[in-house]
Amino acid sequence: MITACAVDDLPPGESVRVDGKPAIAVFNADGEFYAIDDTCSHQDASLSEGWLEGCFVECPLHAALFDLRTGMPTCLPAKKAVRTYPVVVRDGVIYVDTGGREAVA
Repeated sequence: MITACAVDDLPPGESVRVDGKPAIAVFNADGEFYAIDDTCSHQDASLSEGWLEGCFVECPLHAALFDLRTGMPTCLPAKKAVRTYPVVVRDGVIYVDTGGREAVA
């Protein structure tokens, strides 16, 4: 598990990027926390810089829309899903379970 940030540092509607291989984007969607690969599957763009609406993030480059719960794109130009990661909140801190993948908080 890697540390993303404190819950207080990620208000609803916001995101944070956790650098690593791969980089991970963590979102606060109305009090629910989600983590996905930060790089859009269509082209190299940071999803943490996208627009959050409910449980969906819009890529800032070509407007592909991804479901934060599944990682699946819901419209073109993206056709491939991004990986999702389990999120754990403990003692006011958000952790991402990378399944043993290397990441740097």
